[in-house]
Amino acid sequence: MIRIVKADGSTEQQLIADLKARAAAVNQDVDRAVAAIMNDVRIRGYEAVRDYSIKFDRSEPYEITKQQLEQAYLACDRQLIHAMEHAAANIRDYNEKLAAKSEEWLSPDGGRVGRIVRGLSRVGIYVPGGTAAYPSSVLMNAVPAKVAGVGEIIMVTPPTENLNTAVLAAAKIAGVDRVIALGGAQAVAALTYGADWIPQVDKLVGPGNAFVAAAKRMAYGTLDIDMVAGPSEVLVIADRTADPRFVAADLLSQAEHDRLASAWLMTDSMELALAVDQEMIRQTGYLSRSDIMEESVERFGAAIVCDDLSACAAIANQVAPEHLEIVTEDPRTLLPEIRNAGAVFLGPWSPEPLGDYLAGPDHVLPTSGTARFFSPLSVEAFQKSMSVIQFDRESLLSIGREIITFAQSEKLTAHANSIQVRYQ
Repeated sequence: MIRIVKADGSTEQQLIADLKARAAAVNQDVDRAVAAIMNDVRIRGYEAVRDYSIKFDRSEPYEITKQQLEQAYLACDRQLIHAMEHAAANIRDYNEKLAAKSEEWLSPDGGRVGRIVRGLSRVGIYVPGGTAAYPSSVLMNAVPAKVAGVGEIIMVTPPTENLNTAVLAAAKIAGVDRVIALGGAQAVAALTYGADWIPQVDKLVGPGNAFVAAAKRMAYGTLDIDMVAGPSEVLVIADRTADPRFVAADLLSQAEHDRLASAWLMTDSMELALAVDQEMIRQTGYLSRSDIMEESVERFGAAIVCDDLSACAAIANQVAPEHLEIVTEDPRTLLPEIRNAGAVFLGPWSPEPLGDYLAGPDHVLPTSGTARFFSPLSVEAFQKSMSVIQFDRESLLSIGREIITFAQSEKLTAHANSIQVRYQ
């Protein structure tokens, strides 16, 4: 099922290149269509939003009431409610420990400096409809925003015939302020520019299809976004001590997301690679999305056998995967060699789905190699800071001549004058 190759310095590099090419492919037709929608909404406002919503979703946008959220919460399976509340509590606890704080201190020159940290005023959360409606994503996007002190959280989700009960219940649990039945690029445009009763937001987060992803790219700069997510990825580094059943199950857990998803195994054991391959074949036989898993593994899966675990880590750093599992005899000994990954899972009892749902850290992670420079979504993404400076006369004049020197060197005489007049 999964191709097994021996690392030789070129084979694995070609696989990495193919992986990056699949994520970098841009559909120009989608971009053109989305650009037209964004521009139309910018010019015509709500009238354009309503027209596109009727055209694509056969419904005008409408707001879902607090009473409807409460009804969804009561109608939702009680075991799922318990799991979502448990997850929300863990996400909240994790982000409370990460939240940036306002602080000031005495500078070496005698003035006071520091920063004031505030939550953003208004944030939008996009939640897909249909088969891709995931209540866990509501929690992972909304709870950190709530911890950050965001003034208003607005969730948009396509106006499907039967809105997902679990998604609406998750919105209530997470403390979402408003829920609007509106989807697609028109939803992104409405939140970007504002459209009558749909307000403009400062930041938009959440996954979506190719049209939503394109719209978010185009919106960036008018508002902030979390990231443009690519297909899901998992890379497992495992040695001969790993249980092939566990490794196979974890690879398949990401392969089922999408036909473009990637599942890679890096190992120093050919015996393990062969055993994992057989386990993947066996487990796929009883899993519901076997057609998706088989295609994604065939096209974008690989088991690469290296000389040692350090070589595995080096290739992992090149890939910079969304999810990285280290399933070795002592996983923490390899951790210092890992520089690029969205989330790292250590040991056989820390499978990737633990992070998807309940551990606490966010499952909104950088994909397509962007873990080289992007970080997971967290409370910090919903905060901004303002620097604070306060000097008295003595502390300013003690360094004022140096400021004047800087300003004069840059031929900014008014800057220099601003300091000079305070000596007179």
